[in-house]
Amino acid sequence: MATINYGYREINCKIVYYGPGMSGKTTNLETIHKKVPPTNRGKLTSLATKTDRTLFFDLLPLDLGTIKGFKVKFQLYTVPGQVYYNATRKLVLRGADGVVFIADSQKDRYDDNVESLENLRENLKEHGMDLDAMPFVIGWNKRDLPDVMSVEELNAKMNPRGVPNFEMEALTGRGVFEALRAVTRMVLEKLEKEGTR
Repeated sequence: MATINYGYREINCKIVYYGPGMSGKTTNLETIHKKVPPTNRGKLTSLATKTDRTLFFDLLPLDLGTIKGFKVKFQLYTVPGQVYYNATRKLVLRGADGVVFIADSQKDRYDDNVESLENLRENLKEHGMDLDAMPFVIGWNKRDLPDVMSVEELNAKMNPRGVPNFEMEALTGRGVFEALRAVTRMVLEKLEKEGTR
């Protein structure tokens, strides 16, 4: 959950990018990092293994200015996509204020997407959190590749709540900032609604 530092008049919020392995989570953060002015971003830290591009997390402090006299910073994390890193996924999810689920739009990755989305729900539940009650958006990534499912079909099967969703091409940046803006706006609205100043 968001942490408030009254001494520094700062609110720190955590956004977690979740999804199956190689769906584009790390590429999303890399694209954001490249396009955000250096004065508004911190160092992008990436830890890689032989089997997955992100072992622990990517960290990108993103300064979004001030709200009611408090400087608002977002830290963006990714989780490892591989199932055997589930303990790390749980650890990274702890204290999340919002989630961006990155799905691979290719037809042969549908089952991986469904499994990862269910895993997200289970891991949040272990932290006493409910995906249906938190800021959550979906990015349908890899829209530029052949043999992808239609957005209508993906939404019908994986997005029954109709949460904000975006067609993405993480390498080019298409849809990346739209998803980030949507989830950060939802996080800020929730904070204000809950009385956080």
